[in-house]
Amino acid sequence: MIGYVTIGSNDLEKAKGFYDAVLAELGGKRSFGFDRMQGYSGAGGAMLAVCLPYDEKPATVGNGMMVALAAPSEDLVKKVHASALAHGATDEGVPGARGDTFYGAYFRDLDGNKLCVFKAG
Repeated sequence: MIGYVTIGSNDLEKAKGFYDAVLAELGGKRSFGFDRMQGYSGAGGAMLAVCLPYDEKPATVGNGMMVALAAPSEDLVKKVHASALAHGATDEGVPGARGDTFYGAYFRDLDGNKLCVFKAG
């Protein structure tokens, strides 16, 4: 159902380096780019884009907004979370079970955007 999600950054070059490393763990790679935006795609069909805001005001974090990245295994959830932290993310929740069928981990990227990597089912 979701085609893509776009999140803002105040330093696109740093954001590209971060997402190049973190999304590679999930098979994500650069799929399109412009001077103000970099898009990523992977096997799941939905895309993630990071951009400099078009209104040229500072990027800010949306209160309650979170992007969730699907992973095929709990081990990959752990690996992606560790990669994110190694590349400058801050921890928002260590890998672990949340309920009976959901295993997830949470982090904030270099601009403070909250992401979850998860395995459901």
